[in-house]
Amino acid sequence: MSTEPGTKDAAEEADAPAVATTDTGWNTLAIVMAGTFLTILDYFVTNVAIPSIRTDLHASSAQSQLVVVGYGVAFTAGMITGGRLGDLYGRRRMFALGLAGFTLASGLCALAQNAETLAAFRVVQGASAAAMVPQVLGILAVVYTGAARARAFVVYGQVIGFAGVFGQVIGGALISVDVAGLTWRTIFLINLPIGIVALILTPRLIPESRNAEGGGLDLVGAVLATATMVAIVLPLVEGQERDWPLWTWLLLAASVPLAAAFVAHQRSRQGRSPLLDLTLFRSRTFSVGLVGMLAYFLAMGSFFFVLALYLQEGRGLSPAEAGLVFLTLGAGYFGASLPSVKLATRLGHRLYSAGPLTVAAGYVLTALSVAKIGTDRSVLWIVVPLLVAGIGMGMTTGPLTGGVLAGAAPEHAAAASGVANTVQEGAVAIGVAVVGTVFYPALGGSPAPGDYPHALGMGLIPLVAFCLASSLIIRFMRPRAGR
Repeated sequence: MSTEPGTKDAAEEADAPAVATTDTGWNTLAIVMAGTFLTILDYFVTNVAIPSIRTDLHASSAQSQLVVVGYGVAFTAGMITGGRLGDLYGRRRMFALGLAGFTLASGLCALAQNAETLAAFRVVQGASAAAMVPQVLGILAVVYTGAARARAFVVYGQVIGFAGVFGQVIGGALISVDVAGLTWRTIFLINLPIGIVALILTPRLIPESRNAEGGGLDLVGAVLATATMVAIVLPLVEGQERDWPLWTWLLLAASVPLAAAFVAHQRSRQGRSPLLDLTLFRSRTFSVGLVGMLAYFLAMGSFFFVLALYLQEGRGLSPAEAGLVFLTLGAGYFGASLPSVKLATRLGHRLYSAGPLTVAAGYVLTALSVAKIGTDRSVLWIVVPLLVAGIGMGMTTGPLTGGVLAGAAPEHAAAASGVANTVQEGAVAIGVAVVGTVFYPALGGSPAPGDYPHALGMGLIPLVAFCLASSLIIRFMRPRAGR
């Protein structure tokens, strides 16, 4: 049977066997990683651009927040359904459709003339990302086998971390350079050439695959899953900004019966094409690792949030200057992530567990350094603490993601990807909400620049706790002897 991508008919594509890595080398990995990088980058890069967007589009604070929230909610809420669509209708097909929608929506975002239109296009961007990203691991599980698959999974996790860490750097650089007077629009325009090239190469370099089981999309499950995620994520990302109005609490309360209804519905459909095959969670490595991943990402994404506030609001740094500080974090991440691929193979869960402890040490050192320098002394004092935190992130993000996903059976790769990505992105939103409940009260109602060091230190306390919890939970990932 031919293994050349794009040459199989529909019958052969169903439940396609693994393709030898010599057919496409690492080209397939490069294409799917390009799409993954863009979607995660756009989750973070907009934070840097918000001041420019508000000025240019005369947007209110609430409208500006919707530009960020709309993408995040659509992205997080749609990934479980997106993963299932790939299983049913073809992972390459859904990846290409998602990439096409994401690229088109990026162009429309760049052309937006008011905040409402920009927010609407950001929702389209997020929904397209939700269709694309869950297919990545299913594709990698088909194309690569054995050690090559494990390496590909680790690279996937590394790309997610790179996009998050370097998002501030890239956004600050693009806005500061201000190509052709486009200011914030360049953060969306940069997606176009990358997206178009990846889209052209997708049919040539990515083989089609899907699960062989029959049945259609579980529409009731899809509605329940989406509603549950919206009920959790939307109030958490909007609550702090709007001073926790009644509707945020009502939505959070509604998420509990919605989640229970979703689980009950999935149990009733086991063996009848459920949206999410619950046997996926029988793997101790996957299920326990997922909880450890949740705790870790609660601490990772929210750190970017409070650090950016301290640097830009507290110290008055420009987006480019703040980006240079984040570059220190990125240097530590990059330096640790390269050897972590080999170390993960040898050390496994011991490396995953040591990573969050290193991140926690970096956060503690950051809090101590910021308390010492305030807003007047050189920002260089926090270089070493950020380097330590970045090293810990590099030790954890890629290897832990790869280790968790390797615990899922290959036929569940797309579903596992959807669940893992939902946990990652949802954890960022929840983490920001949690740190906000500590950071903003510590900052006070009418903050002066000098209030930010204390607020940052207080905000880092729950993040250190999340890291310690993650390290402890990860220790239980490994199956017990004889099981």
